[in-house]
Amino acid sequence: MYLHALATAVPPHILTQPECWQLLAQSNACQRLAPRSLQVLETILTGDSGIERRHFAANDLNTVFDGTADQLNATFREAAPALAGRALAAALEQAGLRAAELDALIICTCTGYLCPGVTSYVAEQLGLRSDAYLQDIVGLGCGAAVPTLRAVHAVLAAQPDATVACVAVEICSSAFFIDDDPGVLVSACLFSDGAAASIWRAKPKAGSPPVRCHGFSTLHRPQDRDKLRFETRDGKLRNLLHKSVPSLAASAVVELLSGEPVGAPAPVRMIAHPGGRKVIEAIEAALPAYPLDATRQVLRDHGNMSSPSVLFALAEVLRSGSPVEGQDWWLVSFGAGFSAHGCRITGTV
Repeated sequence: MYLHALATAVPPHILTQPECWQLLAQSNACQRLAPRSLQVLETILTGDSGIERRHFAANDLNTVFDGTADQLNATFREAAPALAGRALAAALEQAGLRAAELDALIICTCTGYLCPGVTSYVAEQLGLRSDAYLQDIVGLGCGAAVPTLRAVHAVLAAQPDATVACVAVEICSSAFFIDDDPGVLVSACLFSDGAAASIWRAKPKAGSPPVRCHGFSTLHRPQDRDKLRFETRDGKLRNLLHKSVPSLAASAVVELLSGEPVGAPAPVRMIAHPGGRKVIEAIEAALPAYPLDATRQVLRDHGNMSSPSVLFALAEVLRSGSPVEGQDWWLVSFGAGFSAHGCRITGTV
């Protein structure tokens, strides 16, 4: 399948990491924390986390770290469709298409729940046809973007003449939870909000260098499920984040790459999900031939946006040009499960 457009969107509210610390320090949530927890928050948010700024969707930033369950759910309900719609509108403009020309829309998210899903709201906002296929993918965590692209690939295999839109959207701030658990504290210092939308067809875009996505792969390690997942507590999503996640991510990426088909050319570039500074460092240490410059830049400018992040990194790399014919890029995401997912990006027809 071939890329026809890739666009990103972030909310307008921006906080630097020190500003996040100031907001947190003044919140009611911090009054309930042990002194050691406050020290952890201050150390990360005022130190070298690899993040300079983050974007948040909440209209009242005081609710970002101390919102009730109803406030957080309302933020997701309002912000997720709006942000996904902004990203998709930009992608449609980039592709020179109208929303009514889309035959399918697939959206992944894990930071909130709507029924009907986010696709229903975005389809209404942008004016998709009533017979357009809508599919919501939930529960795959930070790694969801690549499996969602794989779902696009399946639609195009069944309908070669279709035009398919794919959106990854996360309102991570609607899943913030503050208590004395170290993983919960680290999560509050890393995550932010964003959306990435792409448009795909079975044929290349006329007049543009071909960008082909293929060669999907997946790895599941359910024995490590409890080291990175959501649980529900007091009506809120609470992230479980174990200190071993950087090494888990690195080993999973290595195993996934080593499982590529025999005879397939080694990728010349890796574009990875930016889970956090320690995650990036662990992957680069395990695979030193693949520096993650674009991944690191996305983390610096946006924090960890969960599933859209790897597509932000792909967009960053594509600004410098498309892949050279015969040289593959490797797009890799990972997250809850513990799972990892890869695909190849190639500049050939």
